[in-house]
Amino acid sequence: MSLLPTPKGIVTAPSPEAHDPRTSAEWWRGASIYQIYPRSFQDTNGDGVGDLPGITAHLPYVAELGVDAIWISPFFTSPMKDFGYDVSNYRDVDPTFGTLADFDCLVAEAHRLGLKVLIDQVLSHSSDQHAWFKESRTSRTNPKADWYVWAEARPDGTPPNNWQSVFGGSAWSWEPRRRQYYLHNFLESQPDLNFHHEPVQAEMLDEVRFWMERGVDGFRFDACNFHFHDRKLRNNPPAKPGKVELTSVREGNPYGCQIHRFDKSRPENLPFLKRLRSLMNEYGAMSVGEVGDEGALATMAEYTADGDKLHMAYGFSLFTEEFSAERIRSVVQEYEKRIRRGGGWGCWSLSNHDNVRVVTRWGRGVDDAGLAKLLVAVLGSLRGSFCIYQGEELGLPEGEVPFDRLIDPYGIAFWPDYKGRDGCRTPMPWTAERPRGGFSTVEPWLPMSPDHLDRSVASQDGDAQSVLGFYRQFLAWRKDLAPLWRGSIHFYATPEPILALRRDLGPDRILAVFNLSPEPVRYTLPAAALCLEGHGLAPCPWEGRDIQLPPWGGFFGRLV
Repeated sequence: MSLLPTPKGIVTAPSPEAHDPRTSAEWWRGASIYQIYPRSFQDTNGDGVGDLPGITAHLPYVAELGVDAIWISPFFTSPMKDFGYDVSNYRDVDPTFGTLADFDCLVAEAHRLGLKVLIDQVLSHSSDQHAWFKESRTSRTNPKADWYVWAEARPDGTPPNNWQSVFGGSAWSWEPRRRQYYLHNFLESQPDLNFHHEPVQAEMLDEVRFWMERGVDGFRFDACNFHFHDRKLRNNPPAKPGKVELTSVREGNPYGCQIHRFDKSRPENLPFLKRLRSLMNEYGAMSVGEVGDEGALATMAEYTADGDKLHMAYGFSLFTEEFSAERIRSVVQEYEKRIRRGGGWGCWSLSNHDNVRVVTRWGRGVDDAGLAKLLVAVLGSLRGSFCIYQGEELGLPEGEVPFDRLIDPYGIAFWPDYKGRDGCRTPMPWTAERPRGGFSTVEPWLPMSPDHLDRSVASQDGDAQSVLGFYRQFLAWRKDLAPLWRGSIHFYATPEPILALRRDLGPDRILAVFNLSPEPVRYTLPAAALCLEGHGLAPCPWEGRDIQLPPWGGFFGRLV
């Protein structure tokens, strides 16, 4: 008979077949992925902007963290209106970042160090400076006329429907030469490609093939639920106030006033994702798709079901202001429930290049290294893979960017209610040297935050008690604990601020308990467990099954 009582609030899911993540084709299951934002990682040519040689130079640092892969945000040719997410040539490197030869060197060095390489592909839209759009906008009869989403004005000259841009305002802009509107779900300079037009699908698959031929191991597909739109261009229905939880945009953005039934997440995307998967299978590559939508968990599950579309999906459900055990538990439970039938796989993240850094968002003004340590321990204990955004391993808070240095068009449009994405994109502090922290020899494209210098890599390197030291220790410890990267997950019903879960792999059952608060709390374990050491969190005083969790503390035990 099991010593375990029946836990409340359990969600179970089948475990994948046993495999070694370092050698298996399914290495991505349970993997840790380090996201690199190239503009802010390391400048090597003295122009104040990071570049590919800067990434290559620091790959040994990344490998020492113990992650399995890197994800590099866009570095392709671009006018940089959206800092690389507006691509004008999918098959070349923007001169700001280097050359194709630099990229080849980066891939070779990453592979030498045992790191997989994922690159960001933005397929749903291009830059308005792409040759395809320049041609498409000239007339209704040119060879690229149908490559973008064009529509007639209504009789009164207004846009064809009520669709909104994520970055604010109508999603339609006028082209006088065609006397038509074109669709742009983001900036006006980011026209949406028309995936209903077969040649577009074929071309975008070829763009993906190009990079697999150069040796990449996988892709992060940006905004992958925006590929298709409703052919009838039907209006989106309004969202009822208070009925829809906003996770993809902030309060005050009119985009959040609609249910996005017709402008994204359309059913035609599923056959295209299958074509994409078939292509990737030819090269043994993997994918993680970004799904930005309210109710994204259902779409994430749909896109990863049955092993014939995306390998895993990534949403915004943990990018909220709300920080609680209930929040984390309910999101993961809901996703596990939705993937039960199709066997999908999630990829969790707490920070990225689009959102306020998590220690600021969830720290609520508390500046405590313990929170940064706890959060990666939680992240690494959830079922699924996970991403670490550059600087998270240093415990960096959101960078301070004054209004006169803001360059993010999203932030400028919504100032002062929303400062945009510049604060999470400030340069990486490699040293404590003022004022540029070893990032560049000139003033960086975004200011170096002074309070980041005290948390620089050089300041923490060699200090086992630092956040960086903890990341290295925890990730190494986790690698040898198979249930944490491929076991099923079960949650216990616990009062705030305690999050308790169990990861099972056959008879090996690991109990993890976390205190999501800056105050110590007592907790009675649901079953007898042998305390596990070596993860790096502070020890928990305990007697029998009663433990005292330190502030931002955690407990790992093997159930007996």
